[in-house]
Amino acid sequence: MSYTIWTPHAVSSEAFAWQSSAWRMVEAQHVASTMKLVDTNAEQSLLEALLDGNKPPYAANTEHLDYLLATPFRYPTRAGGSRFRGANDHGVFYAAESVSTAAAELGYWRWKFLLDSPALTHIEPVAHTAFQVALATQAIDLRTAPFNQDLAWVDKTNYSPTQALAAIAREINLGAIIYTSVRNPQPTWCVAVLNPQAFAEPKPKIESQTWWLAVNTKEVIWRRDHESLTFNPDYW
Repeated sequence: MSYTIWTPHAVSSEAFAWQSSAWRMVEAQHVASTMKLVDTNAEQSLLEALLDGNKPPYAANTEHLDYLLATPFRYPTRAGGSRFRGANDHGVFYAAESVSTAAAELGYWRWKFLLDSPALTHIEPVAHTAFQVALATQAIDLRTAPFNQDLAWVDKTNYSPTQALAAIAREINLGAIIYTSVRNPQPTWCVAVLNPQAFAEPKPKIESQTWWLAVNTKEVIWRRDHESLTFNPDYW
């Protein structure tokens, strides 16, 4: 069982009204994959509907949200959970201060997948979409006092303390937890959105970006037009 010294009353007393925009990266291959199987737009729509019917139902309070915002609350988590989501917890929408931070966070998981797949030596370039959302909710910020005295929040592999804190945050209906990215070498923040009602707008902002991600054991490389981002897994 995860353990934390924080109580619901103590966490609640540190909550404040927070507004910001944040970036998230998602793989953009699902539409292209199904288009290979059909000949017309009508068939494409039918196939997408059939596939969607076999997926878990959308979570409560996400009916009004665009699928990009609602999807993270829809699916069970990976084995062991994630930083602010235990095995049996409700979904979490993870986002970041910048595109580069979102790329570092997602790049870490793609790199870890490669290491856990002995048959793979690398991952060929895959298209991803970076999109921005507006958030307005009650939050806590682990970068500030009194939370910043606890180094457990920035542990790179042990998620038990952060999962325990998130459980308390859900108990008091907190919307989000802001925290330091441990994947981007530059000082920057991420946010774990715990409540779908934290979104200030039901859809992503109009601007989006397409990035291509390639992964090998020594580098995680993102490219877009004339831009590139490279991350060294030694930092992770």
